[in-house]
Amino acid sequence: MTTTEWAPTACILCECNCGIVVQVEDGHLARIRGDKAHPGSQGYTCNKALRLDHYQNNRARLTSPMRRRADGTFEEIDWDTAIVEIAEGFKHIRDAYGGDKIFYYGGGGQGNHLGGAYSGAFLKALGSRYRSNALAQEKTGEAWVDAQLYGGHTRGEFEHAEVSVFVGKNPWMSQSFPRARVVLNEIAKDPARSMIVIDPVVTDTAKMSDFHLRVRPGTDAWCLAALAGVLVQENLCDEAFLAEHVRGSDAVRAALREVPVADYASRCGVDEELLRAAARRVGAAASVAVFEDLGVQQAPNSTLCSYLNKLLWILTGNFAKRGGQHLHSSFAPLFSQVTGRTPVTGAPVIAGLIPSNAVPEEILTDHPDRFRAMIVESSNPAHSLANSAACREAFGALELMVVVDVAMTETARLAHYVLPAASQFEKPEATFFNFEFPANTFQLRRPLLPPLPGTLPEPEIWARLVRALGVLDDAELRPLHEAARRGRQAYAEAFLSAVAANPTVAKLVPYVLYETLGPTLPDGLAGAAAAWGLAQKTAMAYPEAVRRAGHADGNALFDAILASPSGVTFTRHEYEDDFALISHADRKIALEIPEMLKDLRALAAAPPRLTTAEFPIVLSVGERRAYTANDIFRDPSWRKRDADGALRVSVEDAQALGLADGQRARVSTAAGSAEVAVEITETMLAGHAALPNGFGLDYVDDAGDTVVPGVAPNALTSTEWRDPYAGTPWHKHVPARIEACGVA
Repeated sequence: MTTTEWAPTACILCECNCGIVVQVEDGHLARIRGDKAHPGSQGYTCNKALRLDHYQNNRARLTSPMRRRADGTFEEIDWDTAIVEIAEGFKHIRDAYGGDKIFYYGGGGQGNHLGGAYSGAFLKALGSRYRSNALAQEKTGEAWVDAQLYGGHTRGEFEHAEVSVFVGKNPWMSQSFPRARVVLNEIAKDPARSMIVIDPVVTDTAKMSDFHLRVRPGTDAWCLAALAGVLVQENLCDEAFLAEHVRGSDAVRAALREVPVADYASRCGVDEELLRAAARRVGAAASVAVFEDLGVQQAPNSTLCSYLNKLLWILTGNFAKRGGQHLHSSFAPLFSQVTGRTPVTGAPVIAGLIPSNAVPEEILTDHPDRFRAMIVESSNPAHSLANSAACREAFGALELMVVVDVAMTETARLAHYVLPAASQFEKPEATFFNFEFPANTFQLRRPLLPPLPGTLPEPEIWARLVRALGVLDDAELRPLHEAARRGRQAYAEAFLSAVAANPTVAKLVPYVLYETLGPTLPDGLAGAAAAWGLAQKTAMAYPEAVRRAGHADGNALFDAILASPSGVTFTRHEYEDDFALISHADRKIALEIPEMLKDLRALAAAPPRLTTAEFPIVLSVGERRAYTANDIFRDPSWRKRDADGALRVSVEDAQALGLADGQRARVSTAAGSAEVAVEITETMLAGHAALPNGFGLDYVDDAGDTVVPGVAPNALTSTEWRDPYAGTPWHKHVPARIEACGVA
């Protein structure tokens, strides 16, 4: 397939999913540039998107279902055999032990969310209850706090903020909001605006900042408590906002009045006057936006840090205003309302997700409620979760494991069956990371190429598996088939009637949409059928905002999505809508969270020292760099520099350990050890080192040799190092030892 046309699609390497346009030649993404017609990114993209052909065309692609033999090797089988055997295997687990013993991990990789929407029908048909994904390694502590404060997720409007605060976040490298580098440059060049960065590393963003609060690793909570303490103690709070829109602020402010600011500044290693100046800048600003990320979300006190950094903008009234923090619409919710405890270890289930660190423990036991089967979709938990060795042992103990992916990943090699998916550029796709305010956007991406022979898009895979279960017959779907041929309105009426009358239809909605509406959609977009249902929900949830965006109802929104390959604005809010999006009945922010206030007061005790004489250095694993991209690029040839993922160490540590730039060193933790090249840099504090993400993946090179560049970070991490509330791992705070290995 060759075309000189520029076809719109999106980058799939971070949550921004910037719009791009692509020219295809002989099956390759030959030329790539930003899509100026995309309503969110407006032509912006970073360097990583330009190398997406390394994902699309590489030797790791699977082209046939694979079944593991008794000796651990794999054999190719046909699709019909795979579907029948997998369906029968899961039915056996369900009938023998209960469907809740079937665990699901995934829901689509980065930018690969549409396929994950269809897995729910198969899982519900089996009675599966428990699931997890990468968000449980990062965002569940923040989600727990958000749920109690206001019931939803917030995002800062950095494009217009007078003061932008980044906590454990380097958006110059990790992006995460539209046109990130453009916006950062605009902030840095405007003398009326300020940037505050809380990070132990002198990151690209920190270099641009007006206030770099360079905390000691693991002491962010003391820094944030001191900042909030200054706001209260120096009367910098927005009293009118707190009185009208917040409840529970008195208890919070009473706790913050007790914060010894000078002492906490000393504990976190930040100059007191610099810290006070940053707090005063927040207190005096007309608008403030805050972004927290993995630097604190995967470190000690992560949930407390999520709470404390939100106090900065709530206490100062920076909500529901231009340049402030906002609740936002969602085209599809990333989190569910399910809470509870896991069946074996009693780990917290937050926003419907089991903590990733608890997964091996929920399998490696003789407990009758242990997970006995697992489905993994577009994810690689054997590589990406803490303590890879424990994950491999656990997955190997399962009675049935099925992986759906484009490549034979580290996780796929442990499966009983591997089903080859079409790539993200060979099928309709979308992302559900829609976080912007006041205008929020959604893009349905068209396939640029036909599916590689032997592969199937995930909607078709899940549909075949549901059919094999025999839970719905053709007669039950016939009225919907007929209604779909008569048009959207007729289909909507028939669909609502079918859902109301037939509980099985209601349980299997994504499958039903794919089977009945899907065949009527144009241009091979059957896999987009689930987006019709999401458009209806969106129009019901935000009717005025959808109409302001130009869509009369859910059908009109869906038609606009189909007609807008570069993306569409699906909601357009007004700032006062923020208050209506608060889920509490009184539409007020509930600031007092007793557990958090208890932990805030507990900071008065000395910070616990997690390093030891044996492991004296704090290792941060998974650092994002210019040439790292999680696991999606298995082909290492896309990297133009840092090909082996160097261990970054401070000048002081290098001198003390006798390390030279480029020398090999051994880094060891309680969980394991690895040899790696060293990069000496002034960006790291003494006692702090960093390894990048995206390394340690094997790949067959041009010579036919298997290469494994860099270190797999989770060979060095432990499932025991986790947040007490959310179970999120402490990937950014791993006690380690570094020793010289000699000159390379």
